[in-house]
Amino acid sequence: MRKLIYGMNLSLDGYIAAPGDDIGWGVPSDELFQWWLDQELAIGLLMYGRKLWEVMSSHWPTGDQQPDATAAQIEFARNWRDTPKVVFSSTIDKVDWNTRLVTGEPVAEITRLKADDGEPMRVGGATLAGAAMRAGLVDEYEIVTHPVLVGGGTPFFTALDSWVNLNLVETRTFPGGVVLTRYQTRR
Repeated sequence: MRKLIYGMNLSLDGYIAAPGDDIGWGVPSDELFQWWLDQELAIGLLMYGRKLWEVMSSHWPTGDQQPDATAAQIEFARNWRDTPKVVFSSTIDKVDWNTRLVTGEPVAEITRLKADDGEPMRVGGATLAGAAMRAGLVDEYEIVTHPVLVGGGTPFFTALDSWVNLNLVETRTFPGGVVLTRYQTRR
C-alpha cells in the first residue's frame, strides 16, 4: 500500500492562501526550497485539485527555462514534468505534462491508487486533501508554517467527522522563522 502525504506551506493562523488566493507571503528560502525538492523527488504520484493544478501548471512546465532559475528550481521543474500527476476537477477538460484528469468522485480513485504498490503519493489543494482526510486516507502531514497571520483565506485543515490522532516525527526550523512539523497518522 502506498503512503499518502498532505503537505503545504501555511500561515501561522492556518491558511494555505490569503483572501484572493494570495500566496505571496509563502516565498521559500533557498534552504526550504531545497527541502521541498528533496520531498518531491521521493514522490511517485502527485494529486491536485483544480486550483493548485492551475498554480503549478502555470509555472513549472517551463520553470527550468527561466533566466534566474536556480539549480534547485531547474531540478524541481524537471521532476515536476516527469512525475505522474492526477488532477481532480469537474470544471476543466484538458491537462498536460504527464497528467491524467479525473472528473468523478475523488475518494474512490485515491483509495484505488493508494492500494497499489509504489512510491508515496502527495495530495495537494485544500478541498481535495480535505476529502482524503475525512476518508481517513492521509498517512502523513508536512506542515510548513510561515510566521505571518493572513486573517482568512483557504484553510489547510477542513472540518473532520472525527478526531485524527497523530505522532510527531520531525521538527525543523528554516531561515526567516519558518517551522516544519511533520506528523504521521496514528492507526
